[in-house]
Amino acid sequence: MSANVPTDIIFSFTGLIRRGGLTGPHKDGWGIAFYEDKGVRLFHDPEASSQSQIAAFLQTYPIRSETVISHIRKANRGKVALKNTHPFVRELWGRNWVFAHNGQLKGIKKEKLDSFEPVGTTDSEAAFCWLLGKLRRKFKNPPASHVLIDAVEKLFHELAKRGVANILMSDSDLLFTHCSNKLVYITRRAPFGHAQLLDADVTVDFKKATSEKDIVTILATRPLTGDETWNHYSQGEYRVWRRGECVVN
Repeated sequence: MSANVPTDIIFSFTGLIRRGGLTGPHKDGWGIAFYEDKGVRLFHDPEASSQSQIAAFLQTYPIRSETVISHIRKANRGKVALKNTHPFVRELWGRNWVFAHNGQLKGIKKEKLDSFEPVGTTDSEAAFCWLLGKLRRKFKNPPASHVLIDAVEKLFHELAKRGVANILMSDSDLLFTHCSNKLVYITRRAPFGHAQLLDADVTVDFKKATSEKDIVTILATRPLTGDETWNHYSQGEYRVWRRGECVVN
């Protein structure tokens, strides 16, 4: 999620977690990161999200944030374990960077890493460490936003050459996204209406929870609601979001 005001993600999260072992096969752990300014609240669980007591708790505890990254995992490289659950977090230039990835990246764990090391055994975390190492080597200090955006795009495209790279990454200010084969989004703004989840019998009236100035963009690998029009990324598409709006596409 990328939003222009602190927003809770309970509605979308309720649909997403059911896909973790109930309406979908991604039952090998899950995680979620909520930014608060440069700080980040992080929750992980190697249990299926549909059965997780932590996920159940978060459905009753509305944390408001402008940027949220969540991930449900289907293990392919790296065993089911807490250390292998996304999203992953590292510090660079005094910022918390958060990264989640769907897909396989052939040979990435053989790459020499610089400054950052994985804790777990997934190719996703290895890719994250590789990417941040490249940024640290290239820029001693934080570059201007447009320079950083271009540099991240090149690194995402390098990763995509190795396989499937559906990626969400943030430095607390920008939400960087890349689609290899599956990524959709919807931007909600006034006039707000109703929405019905695909994975749960839950409907929400956004008019009751928003103001006319609110802008909220939700991204997922496939639509979370059935009565709204979701936009599909094209293969290889790179977009960057800030405060609910797309600033690069």
